[in-house]
Amino acid sequence: MRYRNLEECILDLEKHGHLVRIREEVDPNLEMAAIHMKVYAAGGPALYFENVKGSMFPAVSNLFGTIERSKFIFRDTWDSTQNVISLRNDPMKALKNPFKYVGTGLAARTALPLKKMSSGPSGFKEIQISDLPLIKHWQGDGGAFVTLPQVYSEDPEKPGIMNSNLGMYRIQLTGNEYEVNKEVGIHYQIHRGIGVHQDKANKLGQPLKVSIFVGGPPAHTLSAIMPLPEGMSELTFAGLLSGRHFRYSYVDGYCISHDADFVITGELHPNETKPEGPFGDHLGYYSLIHEFPVLKIHKVYARENAIFPFTVVGRPPQEDTAFGELIHELTGSAIRQEIPGVKEVHAVDAAGVHPLLFAIGSERYTPYQQVKQPMEILTQANRILGTGQLSLAKFLFITAEEKQPISTHRMEEFLAYMLERIDLRRDLHFQTNTTIDTLDYSGTGFNTGSKVVLAAVGDKKRELCQEVPEQLQDLQGFEHVNLIMPGIVAIQGSAFTTYPDAELEINKLCKAIQARGTLSSCPMIILCDDSEFLSETIDNFLWVTFTRSNPSHDMYGVNSSYSFKHWGCDNIIIDARTKPHQAPPLIPNPAVEESIKRVFAKGGSLEKISIS
Repeated sequence: MRYRNLEECILDLEKHGHLVRIREEVDPNLEMAAIHMKVYAAGGPALYFENVKGSMFPAVSNLFGTIERSKFIFRDTWDSTQNVISLRNDPMKALKNPFKYVGTGLAARTALPLKKMSSGPSGFKEIQISDLPLIKHWQGDGGAFVTLPQVYSEDPEKPGIMNSNLGMYRIQLTGNEYEVNKEVGIHYQIHRGIGVHQDKANKLGQPLKVSIFVGGPPAHTLSAIMPLPEGMSELTFAGLLSGRHFRYSYVDGYCISHDADFVITGELHPNETKPEGPFGDHLGYYSLIHEFPVLKIHKVYARENAIFPFTVVGRPPQEDTAFGELIHELTGSAIRQEIPGVKEVHAVDAAGVHPLLFAIGSERYTPYQQVKQPMEILTQANRILGTGQLSLAKFLFITAEEKQPISTHRMEEFLAYMLERIDLRRDLHFQTNTTIDTLDYSGTGFNTGSKVVLAAVGDKKRELCQEVPEQLQDLQGFEHVNLIMPGIVAIQGSAFTTYPDAELEINKLCKAIQARGTLSSCPMIILCDDSEFLSETIDNFLWVTFTRSNPSHDMYGVNSSYSFKHWGCDNIIIDARTKPHQAPPLIPNPAVEESIKRVFAKGGSLEKISIS
């Protein structure tokens, strides 16, 4: 299907059993988000909320909740879009296999945006922000947010749609100091295209015109989050994946999407910010209140029969996990073209995506040497950490495929392969006082923290422990020692207070372990608040360890030492305890959890969905 709008997609999903309507009135204050998360966790359908309390507009969520449903939505354009992206990444493919790519020219014809010369789109009416479904997702959120916006801006020095940026940056509609119906907040992070446009506008001393599209064909939503090849615009991709031109016109100098369900227009003025947040975010914690640009509202439009799409983010996995899988399938080969020798880069969803990367590279520098050590993969690691949003990572584990096939997506096997081969005195490489993800509060300040590359190649150096080693039992001041996976053990300590106290405490732990003899079989030890929880699943280990630690401050080592400024040790200890400066985790509201049971009960709209 080549949908002209969101409504056509919803009707198609419903016809094929991929969508359920919720008839009951549902409160956008916490209830809608709580229902969405229950249904997503159950692997359930897309949800159409017919009766949103306080709003004339219905809403839809979980459209992209499974990779299978996403592929169903894009079933008529998926292959041709993949082929066009593949050709942009590697044009020689057309020469090697011309018949496979013969249709890409026809597909590309629909990619170019199509300007409509009318004074504006027909079938739209002016509304106010307060008319929208004001959806608040978590009880600690600062207000209502738009979570699937397509935020459009143009280069002030080279205006026009082919020099535009379309990104997905959350929009705060209410709360804090925002003047209702006159202002909204735009939260954009570093490495975002709109920031380049606003910087240019600021230097010119002029406001930046911004249009926020909500809804429209699902391809338009996906295009706002796509990491595209150099030179391919988001609106070109929107045309490719929807199989239909992106249709637009300008009204009062603002770009208006003719296919969106809602359009919010306004200006970002130089140096004008307001407090934005908190917001329950995809790392599983709140992002806190910070100053972000404030959009001065010009006009708000809604199309006839408009439907408000939304998603809910929180501790992975959530619907944005399926987004990530979808993007990987469409653009998986791009990283291999951008960084020669790199075969895979996996931003680990269970760890919140940006904190942790697993990568497979190549070692081809010295094939004549008997003893191998990381060389080329260190060059590749630097390229990875210098590439777009991958540069926000804190931990990068990288190896090279040699005698056996490995995959970054078989995470326990990948970690075991690395831990069997890593030389902890040679293969740890730190970067300090650098940038990390805006949403990550484990660092030393806003956007700031550190990184570490763990690189390993060659033959096995050790057998990994299959149970808790004797040397880690009955250590004074530490308890509940549990095996997480071969080679990694969790130890529970007292609550973190300050870094000086932590250093004293962990140095004592290191000396106590060292005094009991070498412990080669357990290269990684995690100090935590709750070892039972951390060792219960591999996802718990990844989430706690890599969202609650800053490499420069929270990595310690048994028998550690420096050699010409290079730090190494016998065993790594990562302090993954909660720190006072970190953001609080997201916790469901018990009263809301109870109230939404009505839609899952017998006779309710979702009675056929089994929830925990």
